[in-house]
Amino acid sequence: MKLERDKWRRDIFPYLTSELKEALRRLPAEEPVEEIRLRAGRALLVQSGSGEIVLSQVTVSAAGLHQVLMLMTEHSLYARDEELKRGYLSLPGGHRAGFAGRAVVEGGVVKLLRDISGINIRVAREVKGAGEKLLPRLFDPKTKKVQHTLVLSPPQAGKTTVLRDLARLLSGAGLKVGIVDERSELAGCYGGVPQLEVGPRTDVLDGCPKAEGMMMLVRSMSPQVVVTDELGRPEDVWAVEEVINSGAAVLTSAHGRNVEEAAGRPALARLLSAGLFERVVVLSRRAGPGTVEAVMSGGEAACLAQRRGKAHVTG
Repeated sequence: MKLERDKWRRDIFPYLTSELKEALRRLPAEEPVEEIRLRAGRALLVQSGSGEIVLSQVTVSAAGLHQVLMLMTEHSLYARDEELKRGYLSLPGGHRAGFAGRAVVEGGVVKLLRDISGINIRVAREVKGAGEKLLPRLFDPKTKKVQHTLVLSPPQAGKTTVLRDLARLLSGAGLKVGIVDERSELAGCYGGVPQLEVGPRTDVLDGCPKAEGMMMLVRSMSPQVVVTDELGRPEDVWAVEEVINSGAAVLTSAHGRNVEEAAGRPALARLLSAGLFERVVVLSRRAGPGTVEAVMSGGEAACLAQRRGKAHVTG
């Protein structure tokens, strides 16, 4: 697996203050940085694959946060207000900045964020080859058959990275792939252009709600494989069923340390119990992000989900 560990500096440093850049330059070049957390009045924090690093020599100021925000929006908040309403901005290179602050709500809908008090810069983890060991379990190159697959993992355990690489590999194998990238994490689009490699035959709907996006792709782009991340809402599950009925394969993910935990969410429980997924992959961080803990058939996963449901009812 190839990962250019230092690329994030070239991509992200143009959006940081001099003080922040100087502190981050002191990190070893090989440090696997995953997140850079800026909170007003508190120390600069870095989350890496080796744990949390507190850069206590730097206290992030409110003025510094505002300067970072202005750099990220090219000094025009209104130009990117649609993204800011959703609490994040896409950055070149596939990286993403999330925001915390005071929400302005009208009619139950968030109109904008004000008084930004925190910024979390998530460093894109493009690991080419992350899906290679899984591919033979999910794809038959002779028949071009792709198993309907659900990838489960807790947060930051590599499910998006693995899903992205599977999309790249399947696209490279000659299949038409459609990605619905609701939060701009899978393809990391900036200005509509994928910043991360997702394959030569891949079409991306960026910033589009999953359920609506899956239907749009099926109707307009005739994908053989539809890829999306982090199922959870009832409408997402309905759309997955529609995609499967259309004849396209589904590759998707959800939060969960195992099938039983995922089946605790009613929408996912229905899909799992019905055996609609032909493969369920469970990942962890035990030996680093993307550690494969299990690859099971849809029947095995259905039995676990049904057992969990019965235990919940009797409990």
